[in-house]
Amino acid sequence: MRVDLFDFVLPGELIAQRPVQPRDSARLLDLAPDGLHDRCVRDLPGLLRRGDLLVFNDTRVIPARLQGVRPGTSGRQDVSVEALLIRDLGNGHWLCFARPTKRLRPGDRLAFAEGLAATVDDKNADGSLVLAFDTSGTAFLGALERAGAVPLPPYIRSGIADAQDRADYQTLFARRDGSVAAPTAGLHFTPALMAALGEAGVASAGVTLHVGAGTFQPVRADDTDAHTMHAEWGEVPDQTARAIERTRADGGRIVSVGTTALRLLETVARLHDGAIAGWAGETDIFIVPGFRFRAVDLLLTNFHLPRSTLFMLVAAFAGLERMKAAYAHAIDRRYRFYSYGDCCLLHR
Repeated sequence: MRVDLFDFVLPGELIAQRPVQPRDSARLLDLAPDGLHDRCVRDLPGLLRRGDLLVFNDTRVIPARLQGVRPGTSGRQDVSVEALLIRDLGNGHWLCFARPTKRLRPGDRLAFAEGLAATVDDKNADGSLVLAFDTSGTAFLGALERAGAVPLPPYIRSGIADAQDRADYQTLFARRDGSVAAPTAGLHFTPALMAALGEAGVASAGVTLHVGAGTFQPVRADDTDAHTMHAEWGEVPDQTARAIERTRADGGRIVSVGTTALRLLETVARLHDGAIAGWAGETDIFIVPGFRFRAVDLLLTNFHLPRSTLFMLVAAFAGLERMKAAYAHAIDRRYRFYSYGDCCLLHR
């Protein structure tokens, strides 16, 4: 499909720079079968049914933005370096984007902080680097917590995070380290909202998808067929798979909290002829209009970037013209957009 079909114009002042407080006071645009309804996240227990199952992404955002230096050697001057970790390749190796890429080459040593240093192991054709850190596992994550910064997307205060973002850019369910971007639909949930959902008979379960930086990037090709989707690691635990199958058997609906959980569930459904089973691995699923959904019935999601794979996904789920109308409505009603913004509830 032509990528320009998924374009729209958003006034810059509608891009949220901080989340609302409390989190569950954010606005919610309900795209119900009978039309659009302006609601609040706290209304969610009344919008779902007893027996429905919410599926959350329990990934935790790591402080993946690093500032460091390449010490000068053999006549080369010191170079200040900024690195954004993208993906854990295992054994202390990380794929990353770095600046200035042109001045870095395999074998260069990079010093980020005391106890955190790496060697440029490889340089890829797209400009990304493979860094081999001197430490791995819990020692590496501890050093990263001390030295790294929250990897905010560039549309939030030019990507410059502060101490408040350490809490703001983490969901209530964050448990497993590995993401470089938040599964933003989960940012709206509070303990009070979870209690209200439980009282309404709505259950919950968790999956893990470690979100990569490519998730929020616009598609630069002219046609979706020319776009290469990045891969991300995910896991559906056995107990979550059983809860999903039990919910389906009892007539309940599967409600994905965010596009990341949806992409993982639909990946597993494609591998198991529509069924959901315990699974772990990498997915590069690219969902555009025409996709056959087999796992998810409703989707709670934030408002997404134009020409992004995420806007293509919601257009596939709820209909392109319907989503364009919904976004036009949201812009007219001054909804807050993107990671720290409001959300919408989509019916398949």
